[in-house]
Amino acid sequence: MTDFKNSISFLDSFLEMGVPGYDCIAYYNGKEVFRHMNGYSDLETKTPVMGNEMYNIYSCSKPITCAAALQLFEKGKFELDDELSTYIPEFKDMTVRTEEGIVKAVRPIRIRNLFTMTAGFSYDLHSPGLEEARKATDGRCPTVETIKYLAKDPLIYQPGDKYQYSLAHDVIAALVEVLAEERFEDYVKKNIFDVLGMEHTTYNRDKFDDSLFASQYRFDNEKKCPVNVGKKIQGYRLGSEYDSGGAGASSTTEDYIRFLEGMRTCKILKPVTLEMMNSPQLTPKQMPTYSGEDDIMTYGLGVRTSKDKTKITEFGWGGAAASALSIDRVKGLTVFLAKHLLNSPSQSVRQQIRARLCEDLGI
Repeated sequence: MTDFKNSISFLDSFLEMGVPGYDCIAYYNGKEVFRHMNGYSDLETKTPVMGNEMYNIYSCSKPITCAAALQLFEKGKFELDDELSTYIPEFKDMTVRTEEGIVKAVRPIRIRNLFTMTAGFSYDLHSPGLEEARKATDGRCPTVETIKYLAKDPLIYQPGDKYQYSLAHDVIAALVEVLAEERFEDYVKKNIFDVLGMEHTTYNRDKFDDSLFASQYRFDNEKKCPVNVGKKIQGYRLGSEYDSGGAGASSTTEDYIRFLEGMRTCKILKPVTLEMMNSPQLTPKQMPTYSGEDDIMTYGLGVRTSKDKTKITEFGWGGAAASALSIDRVKGLTVFLAKHLLNSPSQSVRQQIRARLCEDLGI
């Protein structure tokens, strides 16, 4: 049995960088083989990480959102190349902001563009359309209604021209609501969270008391230290009724590994769908606009994936508060690393935990 010295040493290096605390879990062939936590869930009170804390997982929400939508794809509710306006008509005649001014979109937004971040959206959380949605709904911002307001904003590039990280997966959450005819949070709870026993995961964090959450920090680059910013999701939850598919979920380490295992073992999606999700989806024109590690990684349907499966067999993603996930169906390994530090100094190296675990396990 390995002592995981390599992995633990790597994780503890985060504390030296200024990360308050972390919690990491890994399953190998369906069994928990690694669980290590260190540091504090609250720096001010010196409360150690206990392992049952909830975290705002930000963009680790995205694979859940995409999995929910792909369940509906499997049921024949849509095709990837369907026009988005077929289901949300407000996206019928889009415009694009260019250097020459606002012009008509030369092609429609297709659902595939939402999954691959090639739809033409930005990540501007204060665009005119979204500000109008806040005002019109008295700050509630119901998901579908809000996304309809987003359709009023000009796109920032022609649909399909390139990859750009954006609110596209928030639009997917609205699409799920339309297709499933129920609130996104309710659909995901019934079809993913309840199925996998994820009792402390939600896209509506108001359901859970703040006392259940680890304190959340933002790293101050000038002071070189974390600053407490409160336990609420920062920015991405636009209103009390807004289920942000891209950044609105909260979870625990043990819950989220259940999701990763549910994906690995095809309890949530069929093998053929999972393989499609984990396959490169960017066109040759779009590929250069995605920045992957050492030019090995590219983008699938809502996840980072490998261009060459003979070299790297995992797929995954990460969140703004420094959490990270990995699924490797070939090696039988799933990994989730939970942290609660925005602007983390460990952001660029966090994904390396998978490689360290593979070394320690000898796989």
